[in-house]
Amino acid sequence: MFMREQEGVYQFGTKRVYVKCVKDKIEIKVGGGYLSLDEFLDQYTPAELEKLERKDPTRRITDRIALGKALNRADRNTSPPPSPGK
Repeated sequence: MFMREQEGVYQFGTKRVYVKCVKDKIEIKVGGGYLSLDEFLDQYTPAELEKLERKDPTRRITDRIALGKALNRADRNTSPPPSPGK
């Protein structure tokens, strides 16, 4: 979900974030400090995904249909084969 705008500036969903690399670790400016990439993703991804779903309500329906199909396929692949004669 990161789109580069310019060096060190990225769009993450609806948020503009400032990114820097310190000792081979990515840090993202939040408020007056920085979060590691993992901390940032854990904290902000759910909210940004929710915002995207609100923008496109049909996506939620499409995602549910796709999930249902995937679960049905998985069930068929893990079910024991039918016994002969039935």
